Amino acid sequence: MMRPSLNDLTAFVAVATHRSFRRAADELGTAPSTLSHAMRGLEDRLGVRLLNRTTRSVAPTEAGLELLNRLQATLSSLDEALDAVSAFRGQVAGTVRVNAPRVAAAALVRDVLLRMAERFPDVTVDIVVENRLIDIVSGGFDAGVRLVGSIPKDMIAVPLARLIQFVCVASPSYLDCAGEPKTPEELQHHRCIGHRMPSGRLYRWEFERAGQELTIDVTGPAVLDDEDLMVEAAMQGLGIAYVPNWVAEAALAEGRLRTVLSSWMQGSEAVAVYYPGHRAVPPALRAFLDVVRDVRQIK
Repeated sequence: MMRPSLNDLTAFVAVATHRSFRRAADELGTAPSTLSHAMRGLEDRLGVRLLNRTTRSVAPTEAGLELLNRLQATLSSLDEALDAVSAFRGQVAGTVRVNAPRVAAAALVRDVLLRMAERFPDVTVDIVVENRLIDIVSGGFDAGVRLVGSIPKDMIAVPLARLIQFVCVASPSYLDCAGEPKTPEELQHHRCIGHRMPSGRLYRWEFERAGQELTIDVTGPAVLDDEDLMVEAAMQGLGIAYVPNWVAEAALAEGRLRTVLSSWMQGSEAVAVYYPGHRAVPPALRAFLDVVRDVRQIK
């Protein structure tokens, strides 16, 4: 039997992990058809079916699962060996793939990327913006960014410098015309900009003061699924928006927006970069985490 190439084995791990030729091809930088052909060649050389294919899905067979489990440990050890050798070059290099919601991605761009470029010019930070929670391991990511409370327990978290708090904001022109709500219940008489979650449901605005918690269903002229658009709509006088403070801070500083119901807003929450705790940390990811920690100390 001809021994399979390392490239074919790596490609198999990607396909079996993602359970998709398209996603695996995106990770490896090749075409799905090329991967499919390579997998058939690998199965022919091994004399066993590794993948069950349909027009809509791909999944490893029992033999494929056995090979996948063994290869993941082997390839991880290989990566560790190559990382150890790379240290002798005296320069950290590589790519860090990070999955983050838009608001956290903006914070990384603002606070982290310039320092990364200055300290580690041979490291590329590849940020994929995605608001829904995903499994970063099966998604092929080195790290993710989320609220600390939503990070899986088997992950290691490194807090970002900035805390996040939701705020209610509106333009001065809107408030001059409609008045300022004094309690969350008064939002029922205001135009509010709705927020559609990645799941498709509408977000219910949450408030808290002196131990009293309220959840309000709001209505208004628009529903959006992007915080930047919500801020833009609020600046245009469309109504009141409920957004993370990071997104609105520039407009608030310029006086284009004002906060309302400040005494009813919930406390700040920590946001963190997280990564698998059961894997060796590649040098490029370690460099990225070091910069995240340094930024937190500076701020």
